[in-house]
Amino acid sequence: MQLKLTYNEVEHLIAEKSGKELPLCFGGPHTVRISHKVPLMGSVGIDINVEGVQGSDVILSFGGGAGIEYMLRAAITQAQKQNPNANMVELFDGNKLKLSLGSNPNLSSMFDNITLQDIHFDEQSIMIDFVPRATFS
Repeated sequence: MQLKLTYNEVEHLIAEKSGKELPLCFGGPHTVRISHKVPLMGSVGIDINVEGVQGSDVILSFGGGAGIEYMLRAAITQAQKQNPNANMVELFDGNKLKLSLGSNPNLSSMFDNITLQDIHFDEQSIMIDFVPRATFS
């Protein structure tokens, strides 16, 4: 099965939850580009690449030039101070991070019922491939 979300839907959700506008665009079959306007710096972009899926964890890599890792670490640290659910993000050296989606209380029950297979992109959308788990009573 596949869940398909347009970039516009995701951008709207991000703006609604964070008050920030983060335009998304296609960067490749497993890559999405995100840009953000930073005061005094102009627009800063980052490429997020889906490296793989392991259970309910999504392994990502990112690139975008000097300073991106520093800014991302600062943003994750700030988010974790404000919201305990942000602890589902673990940043590693080498521009990699892990999203532990199953550790989020709002998502954990979903992963009892599905197996995440892949996350990929096309020109307009993010696609999340999954398989429902059979339940027997």
